[in-house]
Amino acid sequence: MTGQPPSTAARRPLRIALLTYRGDPFCGGQGVYVRHLSRELARLGHHVDVIGAQPFPVLDEVEGPGSVRLVELPSLDLYRADDPFRTPRAAEFRGPVDLLEVATMWTGGFPEPLTFSLRARHYLALHKGRYDVVHDNQTLGYGLLGLARHGFPLVTTIHHPVTVDRRLELEAATTRLKRLSLRRWYAFTRMQRRVTARLEHIITVSGSSKAEITAQLGAAPGAVSVVPIGADTRLWSPSEAVAVVPGRIVATSSADVPLKGLVHLVEALAKVRTERDAHLVVVCKKQGTGPVADAVRRFGLEPYIDFRTGLTDQELVDLYRSAEVACVPSLYEGFSLPAAEAMATGTPLVATTGGAIPEVAGPDGETCLAVPPGDAGALAQALGRLLDGPELRARLGAAGRERVLARFTWERAAELTVDRYRAAIATGAGQRARSGAGWRYVA
Repeated sequence: MTGQPPSTAARRPLRIALLTYRGDPFCGGQGVYVRHLSRELARLGHHVDVIGAQPFPVLDEVEGPGSVRLVELPSLDLYRADDPFRTPRAAEFRGPVDLLEVATMWTGGFPEPLTFSLRARHYLALHKGRYDVVHDNQTLGYGLLGLARHGFPLVTTIHHPVTVDRRLELEAATTRLKRLSLRRWYAFTRMQRRVTARLEHIITVSGSSKAEITAQLGAAPGAVSVVPIGADTRLWSPSEAVAVVPGRIVATSSADVPLKGLVHLVEALAKVRTERDAHLVVVCKKQGTGPVADAVRRFGLEPYIDFRTGLTDQELVDLYRSAEVACVPSLYEGFSLPAAEAMATGTPLVATTGGAIPEVAGPDGETCLAVPPGDAGALAQALGRLLDGPELRARLGAAGRERVLARFTWERAAELTVDRYRAAIATGAGQRARSGAGWRYVA
């Protein structure tokens, strides 16, 4: 590659190893990220191997010059939905990493970031020369340090520091035993802090997340680049063919994750219903116990809240199209894909100002109605305004759609991510890796 003109190098398709220790989009935003980013990278002409563990990523077929391929790097799958915290059979153990994984689980910790990183390092060491760049999707495990010695520049996406989740769950814990259990479960965040402080090329999804990453994980500010993500606007779009259901509010959440603020939305619905008919559809698994279930029973809202899971992409989009109002009640978000996707359908949005949500949802009264996080009264008032105001709904819905089209699409995210790949290849650890392999990438 030495002597290759910069313009040619800039157009050269890249071979990308995209690592994700949990890639199923139904597990959360990290899986959605891998699915959509890999597709758009391939549409740009690049070749992406998504290297993942259970639950395995769901990937889209791509027609075009690039390609997407799933490389399965199995774990012991200790947290499978039908048998969580299971004890593996003796025949399942393949080596010391498996023993580390089950021992960490047995002692109350969460092993996957570390053990996946160790398996990924072993896989990459066996495939020297196959990839131009390694892109880690928030594993932040010790195994990913020193990849330059194997010829792999490293780019890492951190959506937001998991230390935020840890803090909010500890604040919500009601017993000393629960707090001790949470501290053990989140012990892996110490590793993530140490790894992050040594990274040279970090991508995050918002300015708010960048501030948290530098403050809480010790990243150098100059190492962190903001690359917003967004909605698949070909799928998430308005449609007059879907009838809007009067009084319907839709949210995507996690039932008893304090960070998601669903309990405050349940309380807000109770207030809204004192003055008008309204009902809530929540895209998440229904829990029989916990703060949300307790609130639903306390306010007598069982007939007015519907929990749905297992929706296809089209069913999910049509659900949002059918709502009079979409809501993001989170106490904190590193970005908020549900906000961007709801806005892309033209559905008017009520959202809190937690974390990066204002960066996505935009100014109060222009592209959404914004309320303080954790304030059920303010949430109820904003929901009521939209349910009672068809003209306000139409104005905010149209403005929200335009905001997403201008700022938050996966095509734009992929283009900006490729810029970060080329920077990692050309500078710092990437340059040292390439020169050590006997050649240098010219960007």
